Amino acid sequence: MNVNTNNNNSNGNRIIPLTCSGHTRPVVDIQFSSITPEGKYFLISACKDGSPMLRDGVTGDWIGTFQGHKGAVWSARLSKDSEKAVTGSADFSAKVWDTYNGEVLHTFVHNHIVRAADFNQDSTKIITGGKEQKLRIFDLYRPDAPAMELLGHEGMIKAVVWDEKHHTVLSAGEDATVRIWDLRTMRESGTIQSDAPISTMTLSSDGQYVSWAAGKTANFWKPDSSFEDVKKIQTKENTSSVSLHPSHKKFVAGSDDDLWVRIYDFEKEEVVEVYKGHHGPLHTVSYSPDGEIYATGSEDGTIRLWQTDATKSYGLWQKDNITSA
Repeated sequence: MNVNTNNNNSNGNRIIPLTCSGHTRPVVDIQFSSITPEGKYFLISACKDGSPMLRDGVTGDWIGTFQGHKGAVWSARLSKDSEKAVTGSADFSAKVWDTYNGEVLHTFVHNHIVRAADFNQDSTKIITGGKEQKLRIFDLYRPDAPAMELLGHEGMIKAVVWDEKHHTVLSAGEDATVRIWDLRTMRESGTIQSDAPISTMTLSSDGQYVSWAAGKTANFWKPDSSFEDVKKIQTKENTSSVSLHPSHKKFVAGSDDDLWVRIYDFEKEEVVEVYKGHHGPLHTVSYSPDGEIYATGSEDGTIRLWQTDATKSYGLWQKDNITSA
């Protein structure tokens, strides 16, 4: 197998990432929004500098910074309509924001660090998890009401996913276990054991796969299938984050062992492209909802946007500016 490591893709076109500056500490979480009715999409980032940022998803242009946290922000997610954002922070709080004016709509105080947060489908509820090893569900229509709590994790929760279609939420973290919770009964309905602590977990844009990174594995599970039916792909490096392309034919993986971005063939389960652009390990990766680009966030404090197909014109990448190596 010939793996390309010189930032030229298989067609000989040089892959030139766009660098999004502005953060001053490691970028630890990024997420693309869904495509809006206007045909746009956005990118939100969480950073240890405590100032999550919103950007245009296609160009990476800065739109605004959410100011109000007093500690590192570990998690940032946009609502399905991109009108709200939720963040989880080391300041023992989760905040819900208005993405149009950057104002805080709600602050939910916790007893320890919040590492993960997500919205439900219609943005009326959020779920949080973190150092307390418990999940909390808050109703945004009744923000002063006590949160519903789900207990069962035996380590810090690092990732949560709200899967409205299957009436479930999923959580994962240091206990190396993905836990599936039935929202109709508010009970744990199943678990999936991993080989190592789970660092990140996301739901694909079409809702068909849950993906997570655990040690030297990339894992993919269809919520319609049995708990045993997990596609586990071995990686040579510790994998910090994975994101599945909307076509389900490939995925991007970041590692906290080195500086490389790796593209894997999903069916063949092998690396097909390798690129370098960051000056620090990668903590988070995400494909755009149209699959045309992917974003990477790094210890070096930058976000980089990479074009999936360098032979095409897209956003700021115009073919006239793309030269073959």
